[in-house]
Amino acid sequence: MTTKHRIYTTSFASVYPLYVAKAEKKGRTKHEVDAIILWLTGYSQQELDALLEARKDFETFFNEAPGMNPSRALIKGVVCGVRVEDVEEPTMREIRYLDKLVDELAKGKPMEKILRV
Repeated sequence: MTTKHRIYTTSFASVYPLYVAKAEKKGRTKHEVDAIILWLTGYSQQELDALLEARKDFETFFNEAPGMNPSRALIKGVVCGVRVEDVEEPTMREIRYLDKLVDELAKGKPMEKILRV
C-alpha cells in the first residue's frame, strides 16, 4: 500500500500565501494569483475565499473543483525538477499545474500566455 504524499493533506490556505508572496516579490499581484487559480479550477472568487477560510486540504480543493479547465493540458515544463506533463497521478498533476502557472507569473510572463488564451 502506498501512502499519499504529504501535500495532499496540507491545507491549501497554508500554501496560498506563499503563492501570493512569490508573485508579489516579482511585482505581480494577489489578484493575478487568484485569476490563475480561478482559471485552472473553475471556482468563483467567493468560492475560493470560502475554501481558504474553511482550510480545505489540497486533495479536497482539487476534487471539489467545479470545472478544471481543459486547456490545462497545454501547460508544459518543469517544476521542482519534474516535467508536469509526465506526472501520472491526477491530483499531483493538478498541483504541479498550479505550481507551474505561479512560476510563470513570477517570471513575468503575460497573463494571456499563462492562461493559454
